[in-house]
Amino acid sequence: MFEQDLLDGARWKCGCFAQDAVGDWWLCLPVERSFAQSVAQNDAVGLDLGLKDIVATSDGEKLEAAHFYRNIELKIAQAQRRGHKRKARRLHRTAARRRKDALHKYSRKIVDQYQTIIVGDVSSTRLAKTRMAKSVLDTGWGMLKTQLLYKSQQAGRCVRVVSERNTTRTCSSCGARTGPTGLDMCAVRIWMCGECGDTHDRDVNAAKNILSAGRMPPSVSGNESSSSAAPTSLANRRCESGKSVLKKAA
Repeated sequence: MFEQDLLDGARWKCGCFAQDAVGDWWLCLPVERSFAQSVAQNDAVGLDLGLKDIVATSDGEKLEAAHFYRNIELKIAQAQRRGHKRKARRLHRTAARRRKDALHKYSRKIVDQYQTIIVGDVSSTRLAKTRMAKSVLDTGWGMLKTQLLYKSQQAGRCVRVVSERNTTRTCSSCGARTGPTGLDMCAVRIWMCGECGDTHDRDVNAAKNILSAGRMPPSVSGNESSSSAAPTSLANRRCESGKSVLKKAA
C-alpha cells in the first residue's frame, strides 16, 4: 500500500503512534491523495441488504455472508472462560479486520461499476436490539453504507437511500404484492408471482424494487402517484449535475 501511494504521488503528513485495544502499538501516517472522477460504465444499481447474503444487487450478484464473528465465536467464548482476555481481544480484532477488508473490496467494486447506487433504508441499529443482534452486527451494514458514501463522493458517483417497505413481497415485473410476508415466511427464498407467473429470487427481487423506487421522482407529501411530476430534490440535482459535468469532460 505504501509503495503504491508513493507511485501515485501521495504527500505524507506528520504521523503519530497509537495503541489498540489489544495493546499493540501502531504508527499512523495520514496520506493526502488526489482522486480522479469519471463516469461509470453502468448507469444504476439497487442494493438489498440482508443476513443470508450481505448484499444482493438488482443485476443478480450477491455478497454472501462470511460470518466473520460467528465462525470464531466458540474460540472467543473459550478464551474468555479461561481468562485469556488478550487472546479474546485479538480474535475480536481479527473478525473486525476480515469484515472491514471484505466490505472495502466489495464497495470499491460497486463504486467502480455503477454511476448511481440505490440502497434500502434497513436500520442496523434497530435490528441490533432484537434476537438477531449478533448476525446483524456481523454483516457490517453501517460500515458498508459509510464506505459507499465517501468512495462515491471521491469518484463522482451518486448514493441514494430509499424506503424498502414492501420491496420483498412486491413483484418487480407486474407490481402485485403476492410475495411471502411475515416472519414465518423468511425461509422462502424463491417464490412465484400469483398475477404474472414470474419466478423471483427473494433478495434480487427486492433489489430490483429498490432500484425502481430510487428512479421515481421524489414526492412532496407522499400521496402522489409515481407518474405525477414532483420537484427534484437538492441531492438529486447535485447528482444529475455532477453526472452531466463528468460526461462533458469525458
